[in-house]
Amino acid sequence: MGAESEDHWHGTLRHIKGGELSGDTTQTTGMRRFEAISGKSVGSDKLWMGETHVSPSTASGDHHHGKAETAIYIVSGNPVFVFAEGEDEVRIETEPGDYIFVPPYVPHREENPSPDSDAVVVIARSTQDGIVVNLPSLWTEVEPDPD
Repeated sequence: MGAESEDHWHGTLRHIKGGELSGDTTQTTGMRRFEAISGKSVGSDKLWMGETHVSPSTASGDHHHGKAETAIYIVSGNPVFVFAEGEDEVRIETEPGDYIFVPPYVPHREENPSPDSDAVVVIARSTQDGIVVNLPSLWTEVEPDPD
């Protein structure tokens, strides 16, 4: 094998401590996103990963994540994930240990019904950028980006 594959084989692992997450990422009202793994933080090409916190008795603004597939793991609290299906608003109630999959371009929001504690989730996306497109409504027409 050539030098290129040898360099790739001997890449450097990166360690991001929990206290070193960056809040310098696109935000949505009602929640706080913290970036851990991204093109900006570690040079990843195909992955974004971080945390989201939703304060007690709060709902985020409606938004989508562009072309990114999003996987969510519930760490603490009981966040509710809300999206539109036709004319209906669908609510998925979760608990710690649950997972949510959000397909590309699907408008949604997170809500935290707890009056006492933050809802905390870990997020992984299929792009190195934390794509966030804030929307006025779950029913806002979304056009996929031409690739």
